[in-house]
Amino acid sequence: MAAIIDAEGAVLGRLCTSVAKRLLNGEEIIVVNSEKAIVTGKKTMIKAHYKHEREVGTYRKGPFYPRMPDRIVKRCVRGMIPYQEPHGRAAYKRLRCYIGVPKDCQGKAFEKITIAEKHPADYMTIQDIAQFLGAKV
Repeated sequence: MAAIIDAEGAVLGRLCTSVAKRLLNGEEIIVVNSEKAIVTGKKTMIKAHYKHEREVGTYRKGPFYPRMPDRIVKRCVRGMIPYQEPHGRAAYKRLRCYIGVPKDCQGKAFEKITIAEKHPADYMTIQDIAQFLGAKV
């Protein structure tokens, strides 16, 4: 049975660190409402950072950075695990991220990460960032 984590209102970095630790311990994790996670900071700084992430590299060789909110969350977790080593690769395969709540998770109890809850003055949701990058969410 996988743990279902609700990302709504959670700070992205704090959420991903706790998810990464649990994945490396052998847990299977599903992240729902990934588009409602937040990134703290001034909007201009956040936009500049993610625009740079998309533009760096070449279109053939990469690095490739995602536009969709669920993929952005999954990529953030990937940066916190040793995904090029066998145990890290196995941990990364145990992670599933979704936009909204999928049908097979509806009606089940969601878990909130309490250390990831923060209500800052300046922030952007992952959905806002994805739309800025050109995703059709």
